[in-house]
Amino acid sequence: MIRFQFFPRSQGITNQMQDVIDCFIDCEDKISSSTFTYSSNEVLEFLRKPLENIGFKVEKGKSKESKIHVPVLFGLNNQIDKSFNADAVSSDGKVVIEVEAGRAVANNQFLKDIFQASMMFQVEYLVIAVRNEYRNSDDFSKIYSFLETLYVSSRMQLPLKGILLIGY
Repeated sequence: MIRFQFFPRSQGITNQMQDVIDCFIDCEDKISSSTFTYSSNEVLEFLRKPLENIGFKVEKGKSKESKIHVPVLFGLNNQIDKSFNADAVSSDGKVVIEVEAGRAVANNQFLKDIFQASMMFQVEYLVIAVRNEYRNSDDFSKIYSFLETLYVSSRMQLPLKGILLIGY
């Protein structure tokens, strides 16, 4: 079952966020972590066409040319000095999607995703998609609890308008 939560919880999801959620719902029978143990790249392949249909550019592979580079720092003559990679980015560059599998919680990959999206030029929203089930663990619930604490405590302010957590 696809689960999702938008943070901060005091705001509803935008139409664009709903479109992303719908892509996951449409692919649920192919990507559900209760049935399959696909890598994040394999899950992204199932999502490629639906995401492209709603205007996202999706990573095509692991080669440098296939990756999506989002600017972080600019140098002389506005040349990009530093960029981070994203699994998918909206056509306007304001939404970044990261699809995770086994490393989401175990290696704290979701924290790296939050940091990198926060540094990316003009990015306003981050979508983190994680397995509902991984090695008898509920990764979605663990990250949900972390994000809930982050937003409720208000001790740290992110430069993002919001984070959409999706469990697949």
